Amino acid sequence: MLLLAGAAQPLGAGDPGALPLRAAPAMAGGPVRPNIVLILADDLDDMDLRAFPNIHAQLVRQGATFDRYFVTNPWCCPSRSTILRSQYVHSHQVLTNTGPEGGFVRFYEQGLERSTIGSWMQASGYRTALMGKYLNHFPGEAVPKTYVPPGWDEWYVPVRRLYQEFDYTLNENGTLREYGSEPEDYLADVLSAKAQAFVKGRSPFFLYLAPIAPHRPANPAPRHEDAFEDAQAPRPPSFDQPDVTREPLWLRSLPRIGERAAEDIDELYQERLRAMLGVDDMVGALVEALRASGRLQDTYIFFTSDNGFHLGQHRLTRGKTSPYEESIKVPLIVRGPGVRPGSRVPGLAASVDLGPTFTDLAGVATPGFVEGRSLVPLLAGRTPDRWRTGVLVEFYRPGGWVPTRASPVPPYTALRTTSHTYVEYSTGEQQLFDLTADPHQLRNIVSEAPPEFLDRLRSQMRALSQCSGASCRVADGQ
Repeated sequence: MLLLAGAAQPLGAGDPGALPLRAAPAMAGGPVRPNIVLILADDLDDMDLRAFPNIHAQLVRQGATFDRYFVTNPWCCPSRSTILRSQYVHSHQVLTNTGPEGGFVRFYEQGLERSTIGSWMQASGYRTALMGKYLNHFPGEAVPKTYVPPGWDEWYVPVRRLYQEFDYTLNENGTLREYGSEPEDYLADVLSAKAQAFVKGRSPFFLYLAPIAPHRPANPAPRHEDAFEDAQAPRPPSFDQPDVTREPLWLRSLPRIGERAAEDIDELYQERLRAMLGVDDMVGALVEALRASGRLQDTYIFFTSDNGFHLGQHRLTRGKTSPYEESIKVPLIVRGPGVRPGSRVPGLAASVDLGPTFTDLAGVATPGFVEGRSLVPLLAGRTPDRWRTGVLVEFYRPGGWVPTRASPVPPYTALRTTSHTYVEYSTGEQQLFDLTADPHQLRNIVSEAPPEFLDRLRSQMRALSQCSGASCRVADGQ
């Protein structure tokens, strides 16, 4: 039984778990009140970022790469709700992408907008902005198209034709503006220009920048239309998985990938790469704007995605709802003062941690419902003695859902540890993968695992799926 999340507490009021406002920087050598930028791609899997010169040169080589960073739900709206609130899905209750169980309407009707990372930062004196994708089906019928949620000083969010990147309507601080189909109307470029202007203003600031790429239809900027014409999607051992005899019915029911389907996968891969070049240009322009304004040395840049994506792995020709690494493991790159360039972070991290990390860096108080951990110790190059040992992943389906080839995965709860993935489906089926011996997740070993080992995994997964607030930071390390 799922319980509705309780009402948000006032920011830090009477909350023994709130982070105290600090007079010293969180990171050695960093500013007391740093600027913070979150760049959140849409459906970007944990791919090789060397294809994108600015992301690789300005973020990967100049920052820290997290080797084990996971989303708590591999679907856009529940994942983005987790980022905004720092809560697991069972707590914020935005279960799917569409109403009534999910989407913007669910977030709005529960009053969750009254307390988000935007309002926490704004209340502490940060200048805040959200640009790009907010929540699925915003604004829908719940609010006027001119609506601006609390917590945001600047707001540039599409309210029509979000994914096309041309011929869309943008809510610009409560005023609707129509954009056309000229090259200068390309959404990623429009957002890039607004982001550059924003970071040149008063500090400290918090910028939540959410481009659309590489979400389908993955429309590129005209200047990138001919890029990656010969690129082939990766063919890891899990591509068109041959042996699925030990796997759940949903996977056993999927057909093998034929030649035409493989060609379609390659075309989609090329489209995704081309669309990401617009994000790459955005990253390069933003870093240059920060450098030119003298703010780069006082700014943390976080680059990540709301979920991953399949391109033929485990017979899934596209999509992102599975418990496999392709869906739940995404990039997290962090650049900023005190972060060692080119470093790697091995500790387990999750999307529920972004909010507490931002507030910790800024010395901002957080409410008691926050369930994630600050990643500041990991960014500083150290892993605390009592750190997370498991990440909870929860996936739900809308009421009345019927499995199809395009949408085959049933609801599940999963636990991702440093070495294993354990999954329980609503059908009663289970999976267990030893990621050390089987990194491509080709052999389900749940039937041969020691009972005491399975009991430990189940116990931690149960504790996490029932946790609330600070108790989650106990359950995730047991």
